[in-house]
Amino acid sequence: MLRNYLLVFTGGGIGASARYWLSGAVYRFLSTDFPYGNLVVNITGCFAIGLLMTLMEERFLSEPALRIFLTIGILGGFTTFSSFSYETIALLRDAEVLHASINILASVFGCLTATIFGMFVGRLV
Repeated sequence: MLRNYLLVFTGGGIGASARYWLSGAVYRFLSTDFPYGNLVVNITGCFAIGLLMTLMEERFLSEPALRIFLTIGILGGFTTFSSFSYETIALLRDAEVLHASINILASVFGCLTATIFGMFVGRLV
């Protein structure tokens, strides 16, 4: 049990660091008037979990510890739906209803589509 907590703890640090880096990289190329960084992180994370879980469950039977480390740890630290929620509420608070609506739709449908695509790619490998 303690081993699993350490795997989640370690993976979470890696995922959060990767989120910070990727989000910052996106914002260096795009404006900061829309939460592009978190949108890219969430869609990328959803693709990754679809791919990894499909590979680990259907292609390569992996040890549960690896699944815990990669999905709960790294991807749990990487994806940012708490940040998504806050930024969406901030857009609404600032009367940016169009931007908030686009963020909601793009995040939800983009992430669901990325998960399905990740599962599809996982089955091809």
